[in-house]
Amino acid sequence: MSLLKKMVSLLSLLMKDEESGSLSGQEREGGTQEQDVQELARKNNISLLDQHTELKKIAEARKESELEKQRREEQRLLEAVAEKRALMAVSELARGVQYEEPVVTAWRPPKRVLAMDNRRHDRVRKKYNILVEGQEVPPPLKSFADMKFPPCIVKALQKKGIEKPSPIQMQGIPAALQGRDMIGIAFTGSGKSMVFILPIIMFSLEQEKKLPFMNNEGPYGLIIVPSRELAKQIKDNIDYICKFTEADGCPEIRTCLAIGGEPVATALQVIRKGVHIMVCTPGRLIDMLDKKMVRLDVCRYLVMDEADRMIDMGFEEDVRTIYSYFKAQRQTLLFSATMPKKIQNFARSALVKPVTVNVGRAGAASMCVIQEVEYVKQEAKVTHILTCLNKTSPPVLIFAEKKQDVDLIQEYLLLKGVTAAAIHGGKDQEERSAAVQAFQKGDKDVLVATDVASKGLDFPGIQHVINYDMPDDIENYVHRIGRTGRSGQQGVATTFVNKANDESVLLDLKHLLIEAKQKVPPFLNTLGGIEEDMQASLEDDGGDERGCSYCGGLGHRITACPRLEAMQNKQAAGIGRKDYLAANAADY
Repeated sequence: MSLLKKMVSLLSLLMKDEESGSLSGQEREGGTQEQDVQELARKNNISLLDQHTELKKIAEARKESELEKQRREEQRLLEAVAEKRALMAVSELARGVQYEEPVVTAWRPPKRVLAMDNRRHDRVRKKYNILVEGQEVPPPLKSFADMKFPPCIVKALQKKGIEKPSPIQMQGIPAALQGRDMIGIAFTGSGKSMVFILPIIMFSLEQEKKLPFMNNEGPYGLIIVPSRELAKQIKDNIDYICKFTEADGCPEIRTCLAIGGEPVATALQVIRKGVHIMVCTPGRLIDMLDKKMVRLDVCRYLVMDEADRMIDMGFEEDVRTIYSYFKAQRQTLLFSATMPKKIQNFARSALVKPVTVNVGRAGAASMCVIQEVEYVKQEAKVTHILTCLNKTSPPVLIFAEKKQDVDLIQEYLLLKGVTAAAIHGGKDQEERSAAVQAFQKGDKDVLVATDVASKGLDFPGIQHVINYDMPDDIENYVHRIGRTGRSGQQGVATTFVNKANDESVLLDLKHLLIEAKQKVPPFLNTLGGIEEDMQASLEDDGGDERGCSYCGGLGHRITACPRLEAMQNKQAAGIGRKDYLAANAADY
């Protein structure tokens, strides 16, 4: 046994030398330690079983060392790309303003729910896969009546086919009604928009009853979104609910839409009467604030829908500018289906005691979508669309990365007798609105679009989504396929891939399919290797999170993130972060 101790001491010495740098890591690679131990064992006649035990210890120690090194490298990278400036108004940062407590509202959960113990609340959250973080989180409520909405609002929801809250609404609406700052993350089609629409209508009604809004006063609530179509959809939903409240004798709630491509005069007409809710895109809002057409003096409710996309698309400085126009504390709510940790940490700098409500993993695909991935050569893609259209009945959404591809696909479908509309950033707002309306009414069977139609838009009854090309970003893929399989309905998503696609995004796709328990085609199964094994080891060994902490992709770690690499290359070439990301926002 003394010889075994000698072997262990030799192992310890070799490990120390390697860590201190006295021995080159490259020289020790490939089994040098094992050879030393085996040589000592042969000289002292030690059994093969004991040799095996010691060699196994060496292998485990080396593996542990590599994992620790990988973790340190990932942490260093994440800290290097983390935003150092808080997402707050410049004036607040300059004066050192710190809000310690959330906004106070008059809403409270029902007494019978408050009387229940926390174990009941935890059981409800576990049943519906609701994950929460934060202090003093309000209990989840399983009915709109418990949320104390008036009968007219409950009736409006029932007419839309919404009988009871979805999981994100069970936990998110009570948090919003209580005045809490919130980060809401849930898969596409889960009803996130109602989490911020219903509370702002209630708050606006409360303000109007206490003291009616005067001319040029408001807004009380501000909803910022990255795309024009999404802004219009949210305003339509607010107007729908307000029709029922007005019919029930409640005060009129005035909502204005401020987006590019729409006349400013239309928004000003509403603002002059006193506006309660404003739905806008960042560019148009900043223009109106700069020209003093609108003020945020009384604004106390701020929503950023698809918040991670706005920050990542280069609107971060615009958002900071908007914050500087607020005159007091506001309740801030951020929502998205995909929100990597780097965005969550950044967003928390603007929030006060935030509640994070997460239904499923951030960036996960909806389980109601059947995902099919087909290998299609580049030249055969357009003709293969006709084959895919036979899978389901209309309506069908087709996504393409480039504007010229959108026009090409629409032209081909029209020649083949398929009624198709198209939208992309190259069309004016009137054309875009007309195309969306025709598709929603059922006048067109197919809508061909770039990613302007992938963020938050709700087209009722979409049977099938076709990805003409696989996006370079797995987050865009999740948003695209989320246009179908909404509100618990089943949908199909078909994606064309070929050798032109980057292997890293295909690896992300492969892991997303595995997570959603979908069939993985053979050509995707062959992808992966040493890096994939290392990732699995890190996750099994208690890593902070799965996949990449920078972009949220499941097929790689941050050390091999293509988005991070592209960002660093652009910065090295002298192109600023905002310029690079804003280039991807051309359609918005």
